[in-house]
Amino acid sequence: MPHLLRLGLLAAVAYFICMSIAHFFGIKWPILFVYYDTPFYAYQDKIISFAVISYVGLFYAASRDIAVVPIALAVLGVTVLGLVSVNLSDALAMVLADGQSTWPYWAQTGMLAAIWVGLTSLYVTRPRA
Repeated sequence: MPHLLRLGLLAAVAYFICMSIAHFFGIKWPILFVYYDTPFYAYQDKIISFAVISYVGLFYAASRDIAVVPIALAVLGVTVLGLVSVNLSDALAMVLADGQSTWPYWAQTGMLAAIWVGLTSLYVTRPRA
Protein backbone atom coordinates (compact mmCIF):
# COMPACT_ATOMS: atom_id res chain seq x y z
CA MET A 1 0.00 0.00 0.00
CA PRO A 2 1.34 3.47 -0.85
CA HIS A 3 2.88 5.31 2.08
CA LEU A 4 0.70 8.46 1.86
CA LEU A 5 -2.52 6.45 1.72
CA ARG A 6 -1.47 4.43 4.78
CA LEU A 7 -0.55 7.62 6.65
CA GLY A 8 -3.89 9.20 5.72
CA LEU A 9 -5.80 6.18 6.97
CA LEU A 10 -3.79 6.13 10.21
CA ALA A 11 -4.44 9.87 10.64
CA ALA A 12 -8.15 9.06 10.35
CA VAL A 13 -7.68 6.40 13.05
CA ALA A 14 -6.12 9.02 15.35
CA TYR A 15 -8.90 11.51 14.57
CA PHE A 16 -11.63 8.98 15.34
CA ILE A 17 -9.92 7.97 18.59
CA CYS A 18 -9.94 11.62 19.65
CA MET A 19 -13.58 11.95 18.58
CA SER A 20 -14.54 8.87 20.59
CA ILE A 21 -12.77 10.20 23.69
CA ALA A 22 -14.45 13.61 23.29
CA HIS A 23 -17.90 12.02 23.08
CA PHE A 24 -17.27 9.64 25.96
CA PHE A 25 -16.22 12.45 28.30
CA GLY A 26 -18.59 15.09 26.90
CA ILE A 27 -15.76 17.33 25.70
CA LYS A 28 -17.76 19.49 23.31
CA TRP A 29 -14.97 20.88 21.14
CA PRO A 30 -15.59 21.75 17.50
CA ILE A 31 -13.94 19.31 15.08
CA LEU A 32 -14.23 16.43 17.56
CA PHE A 33 -17.91 17.10 18.26
CA VAL A 34 -19.79 18.28 15.15
CA TYR A 35 -22.87 19.58 16.99
CA TYR A 36 -20.85 20.92 19.89
CA ASP A 37 -23.24 23.70 20.92
CA THR A 38 -26.57 21.90 20.77
CA PRO A 39 -28.48 20.28 23.63
CA PHE A 40 -27.45 16.70 24.32
CA TYR A 41 -27.92 13.77 26.65
CA ALA A 42 -24.75 12.27 28.09
CA TYR A 43 -25.91 8.71 27.45
CA GLN A 44 -26.29 9.48 23.73
CA ASP A 45 -22.70 10.69 23.57
CA LYS A 46 -21.48 7.55 25.29
CA ILE A 47 -23.29 5.51 22.63
CA ILE A 48 -21.70 7.65 19.89
CA SER A 49 -18.27 7.14 21.47
CA PHE A 50 -18.69 3.37 21.26
CA ALA A 51 -19.99 3.56 17.70
CA VAL A 52 -17.02 5.70 16.63
CA ILE A 53 -14.72 2.89 17.79
CA SER A 54 -16.00 0.96 14.75
CA TYR A 55 -14.50 3.68 12.54
CA VAL A 56 -11.21 3.28 14.42
CA GLY A 57 -11.19 -0.44 13.71
CA LEU A 58 -12.33 -0.05 10.12
CA PHE A 59 -9.74 2.58 9.19
CA TYR A 60 -7.00 0.66 11.00
CA ALA A 61 -7.93 -2.49 9.06
CA ALA A 62 -7.93 -0.42 5.86
CA SER A 63 -4.40 0.83 6.67
CA ARG A 64 -3.26 -2.81 6.84
CA ASP A 65 -5.19 -4.25 3.87
CA ILE A 66 -5.89 -2.36 0.64
CA ALA A 67 -9.00 -4.52 0.07
CA VAL A 68 -10.68 -2.85 3.06
CA VAL A 69 -10.09 0.73 1.83
CA PRO A 70 -13.17 0.93 -0.44
CA ILE A 71 -15.40 -0.12 2.47
CA ALA A 72 -13.88 2.52 4.76
CA LEU A 73 -14.32 5.16 2.06
CA ALA A 74 -17.94 4.14 1.48
CA VAL A 75 -18.69 4.37 5.21
CA LEU A 76 -17.08 7.80 5.47
CA GLY A 77 -18.96 8.97 2.38
CA VAL A 78 -22.29 7.85 3.86
CA THR A 79 -21.36 9.61 7.10
CA VAL A 80 -20.81 12.87 5.21
CA LEU A 81 -24.18 12.47 3.47
CA GLY A 82 -25.80 11.77 6.85
CA LEU A 83 -24.32 14.96 8.31
CA VAL A 84 -25.58 16.92 5.31
CA SER A 85 -29.03 15.51 5.99
CA VAL A 86 -28.85 16.52 9.67
CA ASN A 87 -27.58 20.00 8.77
CA LEU A 88 -30.60 20.51 6.50
CA SER A 89 -33.11 18.97 8.90
CA ASP A 90 -35.97 20.61 10.73
CA ALA A 91 -34.92 18.63 13.82
CA LEU A 92 -31.62 20.53 14.00
CA ALA A 93 -33.33 23.85 13.30
CA MET A 94 -35.69 23.24 16.24
CA VAL A 95 -32.84 22.99 18.78
CA LEU A 96 -30.96 26.05 17.56
CA ALA A 97 -31.45 29.49 19.09
CA ASP A 98 -33.06 32.14 16.91
CA GLY A 99 -30.50 33.32 14.42
CA GLN A 100 -27.94 30.65 15.40
CA SER A 101 -25.83 29.80 12.38
CA THR A 102 -25.30 26.30 11.08
CA TRP A 103 -22.02 27.42 9.52
CA PRO A 104 -19.83 25.59 12.08
CA TYR A 105 -21.63 22.30 11.33
CA TRP A 106 -21.21 22.82 7.60
CA ALA A 107 -17.51 23.60 8.09
CA GLN A 108 -17.00 20.36 10.00
CA THR A 109 -19.06 18.41 7.48
CA GLY A 110 -16.87 19.95 4.78
CA MET A 111 -13.74 18.92 6.66
CA LEU A 112 -14.93 15.31 6.75
CA ALA A 113 -15.84 15.54 3.06
CA ALA A 114 -12.32 16.85 2.37
CA ILE A 115 -10.84 13.89 4.25
CA TRP A 116 -13.01 11.60 2.12
CA VAL A 117 -11.88 13.34 -1.09
CA GLY A 118 -8.22 13.20 -0.05
CA LEU A 119 -8.29 9.52 0.91
CA THR A 120 -10.32 8.63 -2.17
CA SER A 121 -7.84 10.47 -4.39
CA LEU A 122 -4.91 8.67 -2.78
CA TYR A 123 -6.68 5.33 -3.24
CA VAL A 124 -7.73 5.90 -6.85
CA THR A 125 -4.31 7.23 -7.95
CA ARG A 126 -2.23 4.64 -6.08
CA PRO A 127 0.25 2.65 -8.15
CA ARG A 128 -1.07 -0.79 -9.02
CA ALA A 129 1.10 -3.83 -8.40
